[in-house]
Amino acid sequence: MALLAERSVWRAMWNGLRSRCPSCGTGGLFDGFIRVSDACPHCGEALHHHRADDAPPYIVMMIVGHVVVAIMLLYEITMSPALWLHAAIFLPLTVLMSLILMRPTKGALVGLQWANLMHGFDPEYAGGDV
Repeated sequence: MALLAERSVWRAMWNGLRSRCPSCGTGGLFDGFIRVSDACPHCGEALHHHRADDAPPYIVMMIVGHVVVAIMLLYEITMSPALWLHAAIFLPLTVLMSLILMRPTKGALVGLQWANLMHGFDPEYAGGDV
């Protein structure tokens, strides 16, 4: 059994955050907005093993919720604006922040899985995609 090369978690997550392959850092990670490519177009690393599933939306909701609620509370305490103004400002802000953070969050999670040899990313694992 050959030893695997050390996989840097931080480098893999940084590459994923930039929507790059966690292995080479050059090829694109995504085919669409958040659809992960089956393999890296540059180095050929198989990426279809990822199991990001519902984790990226939960992480994004946690981040956006904390930021938006804090800003909204500060705005309410200092300015006391009308409710329609809250809606006009904070609903688009929430949607925009969620869309901006979704792709980097999913990329970082795929990079984390790749670096930790999770969900079939281990080349020595002979099992299925369980």
